Amino acid sequence: MQRIKPSKHVLIIDSDVSPVLLQACAAQGVRTVVASSGKDAFKKLGNNEFDLAIVTNSPATGFDLETCKELKSSAKEENPELPVIMLSEEDSSRAGISAIREDFADFFTKPLSKDQACKLVETWLPNHNTHVMAALGNVGRSLMVGKSQALSKTIHMARRVAGTNAPVLICGESGTGKELLAQYIHDQSQRNNGPFVKVNCASLSESLLESELFGHEKGSFTGAQSTRKGRFERANGGTLLLDEITETPPAFQAQLLRVLEEQRLERVGSENDINVNVRVISTTNRDIAEEVRRGNFRADLYYRLSGVRIVVPALRERKEDLEELIWHFINELASETGRKIGKLDAVLVDVFQRYGWPGNVRQLRNVIRTCLILGTGETLQLADVSWLFEELNTDHEAQINGLADMIGTKSLAEIEQQAILATLDQTQGNRTKAAEVLGISDRTIREKIKRYRNRDLLQETA
Repeated sequence: MQRIKPSKHVLIIDSDVSPVLLQACAAQGVRTVVASSGKDAFKKLGNNEFDLAIVTNSPATGFDLETCKELKSSAKEENPELPVIMLSEEDSSRAGISAIREDFADFFTKPLSKDQACKLVETWLPNHNTHVMAALGNVGRSLMVGKSQALSKTIHMARRVAGTNAPVLICGESGTGKELLAQYIHDQSQRNNGPFVKVNCASLSESLLESELFGHEKGSFTGAQSTRKGRFERANGGTLLLDEITETPPAFQAQLLRVLEEQRLERVGSENDINVNVRVISTTNRDIAEEVRRGNFRADLYYRLSGVRIVVPALRERKEDLEELIWHFINELASETGRKIGKLDAVLVDVFQRYGWPGNVRQLRNVIRTCLILGTGETLQLADVSWLFEELNTDHEAQINGLADMIGTKSLAEIEQQAILATLDQTQGNRTKAAEVLGISDRTIREKIKRYRNRDLLQETA
């Protein structure tokens, strides 16, 4: 584990770059790419991923307002949420109004002072130090943040299994980062130059699952207008992530078991075998052993998938990581609002520590984003968002918070059930709001509600 500044990447489009701007970027650990011409800028926009673009309006060097607008449009095509700032050699209100009218994120006049350069970088490229357990990708743009023993154990096990070809089953509640961990295992494996292909089993109907995973031949069913490779073939030589594997129906489970055992498949509508070489990582937010006992999941498939079983801890089990995660999400999201955050409000931290976080890290990210969008000033606080403060600070959260005490006596499915039912009660049966609070999709919560009603755990009016 190391305490690092995450990698930020800025494109500066200027034939005469301000030295103080380069110094401010370097001080924040921001990687800079300079384009001295419009042609060079268009090329670099297409070949790189940036967190900020800065363009200088300087007619004398060929960067007039129209060129700046074209560059901004090109940057937005690659990344619609990319903030683009205009620098201008013209110190006038007209230049500033033009920048605002053309939807530039901010406007500064050259030459920049040291304080202006620092403010620009700190506001639009926040880079607070965070404890990083693992970095994904070759530039570390996605991070697994925290310093807790619980997360450390999970990452350590992932590192150990990554170098093998063993199938991995990742268990944990919704929003804990199971997919991120799967990506990390792939990145650390000998297959990291091969594809990493994902399929969300919960989002596909039974009729689509077979075609999506195994592919189909032209004319094999209505709408099959051409031959199509399935996810297994596309993952050949790499890793296939089966997200929410416990949502698959029994008939499909039998087909999947055969493919996993033989590393051979048939496309829908074909009788020819196709050999594949794929490592499979699966995830579930349910107690899969309990699903096996109830007959909802095949035991033989469970044994095949769980060569190594890794559990991702819930956020309530690693509260010491909360502040690290808050700053991580500030780094990621603050530039959307142009807010420079230098401090966390003590009340916010206290409420966050007492809250149960049924939606885990995904829910925390959504809450931080809301605070950034609706708040003001350099302190992140809940006072600016009264309804959110009430939502996180109700007595009902103590009930959810107490779920940690039940881990030893209740299954993961039962804990998840209580969290969902409690949140539905808190939101007065509003599914959309409950899904947002929990950090899960509307489809997932609908399926959970249907299951609970079938067990008479939820009334039809909920």
